[in-house]
Amino acid sequence: MNTDSFSLTPSHIIEYLFCPRFTYFMHVLDIPQFEENNFKVMLGRNLHNDKLNTNKSYIRKKINATAKHIDVYLSNNYLRGRMDEVLELEDGTFAPLDYKFAEYKDHIFKTYLTQIYCYAVLIEENYNVKVNKGFVVYIRSNNKLVTVDIPVEAKETILKSCTEIINIIENNIYPSVKASQIKCYNCIYRNICSK
Repeated sequence: MNTDSFSLTPSHIIEYLFCPRFTYFMHVLDIPQFEENNFKVMLGRNLHNDKLNTNKSYIRKKINATAKHIDVYLSNNYLRGRMDEVLELEDGTFAPLDYKFAEYKDHIFKTYLTQIYCYAVLIEENYNVKVNKGFVVYIRSNNKLVTVDIPVEAKETILKSCTEIINIIENNIYPSVKASQIKCYNCIYRNICSK
C-alpha cells in the first residue's frame, strides 16, 4: 500500500472501525466533529502532556523494559502517530506505552486497543523489530499499568483498514453502514446519514 496524498492516524482507524460512514462524512465531505470544544477532552490532553514530562529517566523494570524512547513520532507510507513511550524489552521486542487520562474499569476500550495496534505496526516497520504487546497506563487509577496482547490478526486489521480508508477518501466512496443501532444513535452524523 502506498499513497502520496494522505497519511492516516490512529484516530482515522478508530473512526473507520466505528463506522465507515464516519470516515466519509469527516474526511470526504469535511464535516468536522468539533472535538476541541469538549472541556473534558482538553483537560485530559493537558494532564496527559504533564505526565509525559515527569520521570523521564524512569525505566519500568517490572515489565522487563531495558530502555525507553519518549514522545516518539513515527510514520510510514500510509500511517503516522505520536507515541508516549516506545519501550525496549529484555527479549529484544519493543512495546508501545500509552498514558490515558481515564479510570481502569476491568476492561480496555476498543479505541485504546486500536491505538496500541496502530503503534505496533509503526514500531515494527520503523525499528524492524517484533511487537507482541503494549501497555496502557490509567492516570486516574493511580497510574495502573495494564498489558495489552497484540496478535498478528490485530495488526492485519489495521493494515486492511488503512487500505479501505484510503480507498474511501481518494475515490469519494459512500460506504455501507456497519454500525449497530446504538452506535448510530450516539453518532454525531446521525441527522445527515441515510442508512
